[in-house]
Amino acid sequence: MQEPRASASLSQPRSSSDALLRLIADSIPALMAYFDLPGMRCQFANQGYAAYNGHTTESIIGLTVQEAIGDTAWQAIQPYVERSIRAEHVKYTREQTLPQGETRMIEVNLIPHFNADNEQLGSFVLITDITDRWQAEHTVRQSEERMRKFTEATDEAIVFHRDGFIIDGNDALTRLTGYSLQEVLGLSIFSFISHEWRAAAHEYTRTGREDPYEITIRHKDGHAIPVEVVGKTMPHLHADYRIVVVRDITARKEAQERETFLALHDALTRLPNRRFLMEQLGKLLPMARRRTSPVAVLFINLDHFKTVNDSLGHHAGDQLLCDVAERLRQSVRDTDLVARLGGDEFVAVLTDIHTPNDAAMVADKLLEAMRSTFTVGLLPLTMSPSIGISVFPGDDTTAEGLLRCADNAMYHAKESGRGNRQFYRPGMDVRATDVLHQERLLREAIATNAFVLHYQPQICLADGSLQGFEALVRWRHPERGLVGPDEFITFAESRGLITPIGRWVMHEACRQLKAWQDEGLARVPVAVNLSALEFRQRDVAGEIAAVLHATGLPPRFLEIELTESVLMHHTGQVRETLQAIKTLGVGVTIDDFGTGYSSLAYLKRYPIDKLKIDRSFVKDTPHSADDVAIVTAIVQLGHSLQLQTVAEGVETAEQQDLLRRLGCDLAQGFLVSAPLDAQATQRWLTQMQAPVTPAAPACGQ
Repeated sequence: MQEPRASASLSQPRSSSDALLRLIADSIPALMAYFDLPGMRCQFANQGYAAYNGHTTESIIGLTVQEAIGDTAWQAIQPYVERSIRAEHVKYTREQTLPQGETRMIEVNLIPHFNADNEQLGSFVLITDITDRWQAEHTVRQSEERMRKFTEATDEAIVFHRDGFIIDGNDALTRLTGYSLQEVLGLSIFSFISHEWRAAAHEYTRTGREDPYEITIRHKDGHAIPVEVVGKTMPHLHADYRIVVVRDITARKEAQERETFLALHDALTRLPNRRFLMEQLGKLLPMARRRTSPVAVLFINLDHFKTVNDSLGHHAGDQLLCDVAERLRQSVRDTDLVARLGGDEFVAVLTDIHTPNDAAMVADKLLEAMRSTFTVGLLPLTMSPSIGISVFPGDDTTAEGLLRCADNAMYHAKESGRGNRQFYRPGMDVRATDVLHQERLLREAIATNAFVLHYQPQICLADGSLQGFEALVRWRHPERGLVGPDEFITFAESRGLITPIGRWVMHEACRQLKAWQDEGLARVPVAVNLSALEFRQRDVAGEIAAVLHATGLPPRFLEIELTESVLMHHTGQVRETLQAIKTLGVGVTIDDFGTGYSSLAYLKRYPIDKLKIDRSFVKDTPHSADDVAIVTAIVQLGHSLQLQTVAEGVETAEQQDLLRRLGCDLAQGFLVSAPLDAQATQRWLTQMQAPVTPAAPACGQ
């Protein structure tokens, strides 16, 4: 093949233009060379190419490609060279290891050179080091692969878009929207956003914001889905794109709606609560004043509702409250308002009445509606309400005042025989003043710990040995002296004050018993009473553990006494709490056993240690055959279930002898000792001069 015409000028620069070309070729960072045909011998190389292959610009001239680059490199590129000889423009990349061991990535262009007759004269070689670009692209590819794996692993929908047009998405996106990925690719991301949110979404994307915000999107079937969206701008070599994380917040929104509803409504009956009632009254009264239209407030309280709770359990009580709420709703107009204040207290607000007599007629209607039988479970029940009525503007002109007047009238209805209605009259609020005074005194007592514990011993009927104490709280009333629990515990529960009293009793009983034990006395358990209200409202097991830790009293020296009403509430929470108490090593006793109305199934369902026979069954023994039969049955039941039995209210030797013959394990009452304060109890312990039994006594086992 004829030598290329440019070969002479390429090999040796003979003019200023050749020198300029040489200068330019040596100055650029790429490696350049020219090989002619047919031998593919080098006719020109810049300094970079020559030096890269171990030559000078003079020594490389006339060498074949194989001679110029070496046998190893020739074996790698020979196929590319052969393609170039066949007039093909070849471009390829390959790794190149430098003599010092560094690996670089190069891009090689083999460019055919033709004459005017389109005959190939040779090939230009242009080699560019693309290591930095290759590493950057490799990093991007790795990042994209990690992103892909991440998007498939998460449950949150992820969508990629460029200029608003979807370019990719994960499986969670298809699950959320109902569309397949193929259906959404290339579409505008904004077309899936509810119309009212599109402007906000456009602005969010336009400004490149990256903070979370909430919008609504449309599912394929048309229903709306509330979502939280976070967008991020991702840099890319060619063009930036946005990655958008879409989180379904339906559950959160529903929870917020429930929270909003419950803030203004009673969770049990779904009626408006006190807050809602007072807000509505606050709006109604100015309107009624402008229209000179009376408004009546009916304060409704169920008579003897506590009996239902104590006898049938709180589940039955809750069902009854829901039924009562429904009857109240049905007995008034849609424009009227029925609310539940709490417990068994309801309020009806009557609007657009003409005279107080209209309110009396509605109250009578409510009384009649309540007289119809309720069915709780399979048990028929009858209820009667006591209703107090106040009227705006005659009785008061404020929401709080009207409610207070109606409340006072309701108490007057109860004092007048229950099951009736009473209008408010001046002077009825005297009782309310007494209640507030009593509450203030009780709050002061809690703040100053104006309580004292008395301790009543329990002995083994078989040998008379001391087996334990029951701690009984007393209030040092500033006006009435020492007051027993029957006179303030129920009141404390109704005013939300039982929890701090119960906590003080628990801590003081454990502290005192540990102090006696440190003196070598009373290595027997102390029993502390817990009301049903305390058991439901407090983390009983957690508080017991904290008290035992704080006082240092071993758990086996503490017992908890609960009434049957606690166990009638057949819930997992009751079982879990009792099991947690038992796990601590604390004993559980059922107080006043036999006085409630419930299934005895709880005796095998719950971890119980003792049954306490109520004093009402003991006081007339041995003369009452019925009471003797009841006590006998309870003792035998306890023995059958491997439970100890404790008789309280034992006052005579005859009662003690009978209980011993029946096999009752323990006795408590005035025959043994009246409840004593701490100092008197310590003297009693010292004077007994009898060995005390361990915390797990053989008595009755």
